[in-house]
Amino acid sequence: MSAIEDPAAARRIANRLKRARGQLDAVIAAVESDADCRTVITRLATVTSALDKAGFAIISQAMQECLAPEREDDDDARDGKVAELEKLFLSLT
Repeated sequence: MSAIEDPAAARRIANRLKRARGQLDAVIAAVESDADCRTVITRLATVTSALDKAGFAIISQAMQECLAPEREDDDDARDGKVAELEKLFLSLT
């Protein structure tokens, strides 16, 4: 299963991840400049939230693409995909 087949969705998710990378750079800069702990923790929480949202968006897109009704998968293959996506989803919690 590829990560994201829809180019528009892939672009949105990549943009979300790039924003998270920028936020992580801000956390690193805060640590390196001896910023107070509130600033570091607040920025770190922002990064964590952004990464979680990106992960959920990837799984949501995969559910839409892999489980679409027009797919010709048999029930066993579909059940396997559902189980795999459920495991991925739970790994983010």
